[in-house]
Amino acid sequence: MRPPRASSARARRCASWRRRTLAGLRAGLLASLLGAVPAAWSAEEAGAGGGMADRVRACAACHGPQGRATPGGYFPRIAGKPAGYLYHQLLHFQAGRRHNEAMQHLLQHLSSAYLQEIAGHFASLDLPYPPAAPDRLTPPERARAERLVHHGAPERELPACASCHGQALAGTLPATPGLTGLSADYLIGQLGAWRTGQRRAHAPDCMAEVARRLSAEEVGLVARWLAARPPTPGARPAPAPAAALPLRCGSASP
Repeated sequence: MRPPRASSARARRCASWRRRTLAGLRAGLLASLLGAVPAAWSAEEAGAGGGMADRVRACAACHGPQGRATPGGYFPRIAGKPAGYLYHQLLHFQAGRRHNEAMQHLLQHLSSAYLQEIAGHFASLDLPYPPAAPDRLTPPERARAERLVHHGAPERELPACASCHGQALAGTLPATPGLTGLSADYLIGQLGAWRTGQRRAHAPDCMAEVARRLSAEEVGLVARWLAARPPTPGARPAPAPAAALPLRCGSASP
């Protein structure tokens, strides 16, 4: 089977949408996020003049109300993700290890203390998920994707997704995100970015290694299977695993 790939029409629509979004962010969202306070926030200043929910309304333009994700799903759900994960992703965007001009524009003047408060706010939200989309996989494709997610491919030293992201795929503390509630397009985009070096974390970059061990076809199958999984009701990030992770990871390093 040929690897799944986005149509050129969809790619053009996505590119056009991203250009319009970036223009809107530049025009008004930074002011919404920062308000009328100094560019560099202290932890005390961050809470002044309104609750955190008001301070992060700019995030809803892409990530949906309360960080639930927008209907198209390319911008991911951030509500309920581990605070450690969200905080380190904000640092990665700020430092350019993750590439998104709009995110870098929004974050460039924010202090580490305020980024931690933003991360803690979204991590504290426990919100319902929308219905999952159908995966449109054949039974053999579905079985292959499920095997990779829950068992990996030991003969290729490819760990299972569940070994790091938790058996319920809801993430693990302190800094491993959940994989449910994300769109297939987002998952394919992020795995592709790791494969090509467009998304990076501190060495050892375990997700880059995992992504490179997956074939292009497997990336599509796993992404579509994960996107179709309804989250376990009430699932929250699991406690940190007692056993060592299958790969060394520096992704949570500041």
